[in-house]
Amino acid sequence: MASLFRWASSVSRRAPSPARTFSSLRCQLLPESQKIEEETLPDYLAERFYPVHIGEVLASRYQVVGKLGYGTTSTVWLARDLTQHRHVAVKVFIRSAALGARVDHERNVYQRISSGSRSHPGRDAVRPLLDFFQLSGPDGEHQCLVHPPLWENVRTFLARNPVGRLPKPVLGIVLYRLFQALDYLHNECRIVHTGKFTSLHGFSTPAQALTQEHLDIKSDNIPQPPKGSRRKVHLRLPAGQKPKDIGPPVLCDFGGAFFGDILHDNDVQTDQYRCSEVILEIPWSCKIDIWNVGCTIWDIFEGGLSFRGTDLELGVYRGRAHLAEMIALLGPPTPEFLNRGKLRSKFFSESGEWQAGIKPLPPVSLGKLETNLEGMDKELFLQLMGKMLQWAPEDRATPRELLNDPWVTKQVFG
Repeated sequence: MASLFRWASSVSRRAPSPARTFSSLRCQLLPESQKIEEETLPDYLAERFYPVHIGEVLASRYQVVGKLGYGTTSTVWLARDLTQHRHVAVKVFIRSAALGARVDHERNVYQRISSGSRSHPGRDAVRPLLDFFQLSGPDGEHQCLVHPPLWENVRTFLARNPVGRLPKPVLGIVLYRLFQALDYLHNECRIVHTGKFTSLHGFSTPAQALTQEHLDIKSDNIPQPPKGSRRKVHLRLPAGQKPKDIGPPVLCDFGGAFFGDILHDNDVQTDQYRCSEVILEIPWSCKIDIWNVGCTIWDIFEGGLSFRGTDLELGVYRGRAHLAEMIALLGPPTPEFLNRGKLRSKFFSESGEWQAGIKPLPPVSLGKLETNLEGMDKELFLQLMGKMLQWAPEDRATPRELLNDPWVTKQVFG
């Protein structure tokens, strides 16, 4: 009888929650002429986006509570999972026809991530996919991904920090989790993230106790005023109170990820983060992530970009200006490495001499540019940077090697 009672109690606890009514939906609409959120994007087309409504129940399970964010290919919403009694983040992509061949790409990446070893410590350092489904909108079909909700990312943390950079202990923990995540992705899943790892993309802390109380979400105070009548556009939710329980950093945002089983030749990086193999058109794979991490570290710790690539003659980004900065900092690349690049002759002679049409820059060292550390602490940090900022990808350290780096382990373990 006791076991039967426990079974009945567990079934009762799993019963779906009823959908709530949000009375604040009667709030005054914003003017149609005022552009907000995704409407401010340069190539915004309303019909590409699914018209999500606050209070709407998606896939008969996820009731939308408020808007968390937006981008060129999706909007993200906080929702109540009525079956699991928890909050989730639902990413609603623009209509599938507008995504073309990449319509299933991010979902496929996450499915490969979920198939990796469950015992690898890096798996927990990657944001998981909880569910996926499809919506039928007025202008087509929309893919949707469901994830655990996250608290603030590195960009937000930096914005709140008066000095504009991460403290050493925080940077150490972020890096340790990042190297765990990349070791899992590269070795277990054969996935290359390719993105920036700062404000940068991707790092946030899971809000394990994200509830209505933490976000101050009540039926009488949300949402932010929408605009529009037939197709509403909502403002994002305010940040609210900090959750009581915050987990360690996780890596997310795999929209630009690639499968690392083969070499690629796509130009996938933001201009200032482009590595040598991308600029010179040398096939690349997982080690592109290590270069990105090196640039990210400099950004979030030193408060400025490692490379800018601004051509002084033209006033815009150019690969030749970027390479000139890399030569000034790292020294010239070897002729053997240059011979692998399709665009070698555009920048270098047969013997490896610089011939890109602009003068070389005076040499500079990371040691002179680094101003936050002293003594052995500074020396170890510069050694860490040197393990990642290398011309040839094979000369860059692996994530597993970087997990044991003395500067990182000192910050994490003391």
